[in-house]
Amino acid sequence: MTIEVEVLNGDASWPLAKPLFDAIWPPEVVAKLPWAGIVFARAELRVLLQNEAEEVLCHVGLHRRDITWNGHKIRVAGIGGVLTREDARRHGYASIALNAAIQTLKDEGSTPFALLFCEPHNAPFYMARGWKPFDGEIHVDQPQGRIRFEAMAPYVYDLKRAPQKGVIDLCGLPW
Repeated sequence: MTIEVEVLNGDASWPLAKPLFDAIWPPEVVAKLPWAGIVFARAELRVLLQNEAEEVLCHVGLHRRDITWNGHKIRVAGIGGVLTREDARRHGYASIALNAAIQTLKDEGSTPFALLFCEPHNAPFYMARGWKPFDGEIHVDQPQGRIRFEAMAPYVYDLKRAPQKGVIDLCGLPW
């Protein structure tokens, strides 16, 4: 099977990614997840893995934003919406897409670290790829105002230097 890896504009590529999101996270599934009811930011860029039939097998969303860490403004990269089609799992596609996202960030060179949020069952996957738990508080914006984000655990990836603890304010929606 031939796999194509593309990094595309987030909004422009949403029509390609949406069927995968709908298949993995239909409303009845999302309603039972710890992050049900959370409003998330739209990805700025999307890493898509497609097969020869141009079906999206895997997705990784990329976000870049100025945040605050312990009151200091800093540029950060966010990884969100990591999804792999059910019948395409255990083939390494999520690792390929995640590596492409990290390489994109390294090539840009503008962010010292990446940040993602995951459910406990996914933590070993990320930790095996160099992500480390962030031991601190995360604050995000939601329609009702600024909240402490505890729906999923934060993990950081060291592009130059990642914090391990403290207080992060995403200064916007989570990803």
